[in-house]
Amino acid sequence: MKAFIYTGGTIRKENITERPQKGDLIIAADAGLLNAQKFGLTPDILLGDFDSLGEPDVPQETELIRVPAEKDDTDTQLAVRVALERGAKEIVLIGGLEGRLDHTLSSLAILEDLDKKHIHAHFTSGQNRARFLRNNSTLIPRGGFRYLSLIAADEQVKGVTVEGCKYPLKKAKLSRLCQYAVSNELTGNCALIDVHRGGLWIIESND
Repeated sequence: MKAFIYTGGTIRKENITERPQKGDLIIAADAGLLNAQKFGLTPDILLGDFDSLGEPDVPQETELIRVPAEKDDTDTQLAVRVALERGAKEIVLIGGLEGRLDHTLSSLAILEDLDKKHIHAHFTSGQNRARFLRNNSTLIPRGGFRYLSLIAADEQVKGVTVEGCKYPLKKAKLSRLCQYAVSNELTGNCALIDVHRGGLWIIESND
């Protein structure tokens, strides 16, 4: 099953092509309800402490999960946990990459954790799209993003190959303390990224 999680924060709706289909699980985390509504969506589940949204007007068909404001997890982390409990094998998270830097870093950590659980996942805000890759390869299709960057998550990421971009790499070594694989650009219909050893974030961005 595929889950869509709508979080709070700024999004560029016109650049977000990901849309839930029939049978997909739709979850809104707190003020993410407002972002879901921008797409005309009624979530299956609404959860949070509602410190951002305020007291919600919950549609009759929406399951409400209310949590205390003083808690260890963010609303987005809780939404991911619920999605996994409901059987999600793939998760698309809308929002979560703009605004507060601490929330953005938390979002990137969620992607790394989901990768360890063998769950396909990515965040997108329309301005940025991010996913995590470790000891694996993936194809990045040309989309509405200008730049493609690889950000090393480990001290060293070895055997990094990038094809289909302006600045290709062949079995390169990336370092967490010297991030140089930034602001690449696709030259074809897609880019191939292969990582032999280590983990990195793949980030697509607009100006």
